[in-house]
Amino acid sequence: MPKHSHLSLVAAILLEVALSICSVLGQSSEHEKPKLKDFGSSLKRMAWDPEKNAVVEVGNGAREGGNANEEDVIRVETSLVVCDVLVLDSRGRPVQGLTRDDLLVSEDGKKQQIADFSLGNDAGVPRSIVLLIDYSGSQFPFIETSIAAAKTLVDKLSPRDRMAIVTDDVELLIDFTQDKKKLKEKLDVLRKRIEPNRGFLSRGHRRFGRSAQYSALMATLNEAFDSEDQRPIIIFQTDGDEVFNLRNPIVVPSIPPNLPPDLQEVARARLEMEQRYHLQNLTAFSLSDIYRAAEKSRVTIYTIIPGLPLTGLSPDELVSRWKAQTERSFLAWSETYPPKIREQIRAREKDRQERTPIEAQRYLADIELKSQSALAGLATLTGGWTEFLSDASEAADIYSRIFADINRRYIIGYYPSNKEHDGKRRKVTIEVRGHPDYAVMGRKSYYAPGPDSGLF
Repeated sequence: MPKHSHLSLVAAILLEVALSICSVLGQSSEHEKPKLKDFGSSLKRMAWDPEKNAVVEVGNGAREGGNANEEDVIRVETSLVVCDVLVLDSRGRPVQGLTRDDLLVSEDGKKQQIADFSLGNDAGVPRSIVLLIDYSGSQFPFIETSIAAAKTLVDKLSPRDRMAIVTDDVELLIDFTQDKKKLKEKLDVLRKRIEPNRGFLSRGHRRFGRSAQYSALMATLNEAFDSEDQRPIIIFQTDGDEVFNLRNPIVVPSIPPNLPPDLQEVARARLEMEQRYHLQNLTAFSLSDIYRAAEKSRVTIYTIIPGLPLTGLSPDELVSRWKAQTERSFLAWSETYPPKIREQIRAREKDRQERTPIEAQRYLADIELKSQSALAGLATLTGGWTEFLSDASEAADIYSRIFADINRRYIIGYYPSNKEHDGKRRKVTIEVRGHPDYAVMGRKSYYAPGPDSGLF
């Protein structure tokens, strides 16, 4: 064989090997994500600062979560701002078929040049989705159908999407994966936890989550995503009752007004129990800190609130709907008791409701309203939206609507003309050229990179 032919053959082989290696490396970076280690560790580095009236980071500041482990992650500094937006016409219908040239982006009033543009259903842009599901006792009527609906969501994932599941125990049930079978198996694990244990010595106890939904969300915001995630999304299904254990609580529990003496004694005992629980489970952060962490992240949050919507109602309508929701939840729980006991507790509950004055009902309904409003505000802030799971049978439709919304969005990226790393909040405005009647749903602001890389 001539010498040059031999060298050409060797070169060809080396080129093929190199391309194979590059292909493998490319697939690895595309399909694998560094594993989260010690999920929830960021919460251990939080402390409440009364002077700042905010959460601060304590300790040596070393990130213990898997995505922050420098041995596992190659960090790429980028100033690209990515906006995930939904465009609606004057009738509230999604507008499809827009191009890069149709959209106008401004930051703090200054026009920006769009650098990246893609469609929400572009298979080349993988989604990193965290399903954060509350399986505490208050969610009992909805858990089983919600888990079944979540399996439908798993089926809709594209080959390059990856998903993780987090519970209100601040538990990473399963790390990011593209394996749909494993995701469904873990959802089944969650379903089995709420089934009564019928072992030889069992009394039929079920295992429920511990209602640390906002703690789980804070850990997710701090630890789950990094620069590798092009479209970070959180689906947050909860009633958000941990909001009352946050710093600067939006409601300070007290005894409802005008209760008859016997119900007042019951309410006093309940209040003492709630106060002890609050002190034992007080978080190191407030609702404002959660909002700030969500705004600093690039995440779009979709909130699913089990129960009837209480927002936008008159005082009388609010009480009426709250009573209907409370009764439905109680009836669902009572079904878990034997028939004779079930009738007794239903009779006691009916008597209690009939003797609870309207002032006390308004007080209790207002507490639920504030909890729902806090969750709805969180979704709006990040460019997502809120759905109410009024009936367990609606779960599949809600998950389908969320996925349809994800697919109909436009992903817009730009490098801001303001290059300062000052950590300040910047306002983002996106409009459709020639269509002032179109509404653009998406993140309205972000925080510029700061001079340091702290958690907050």
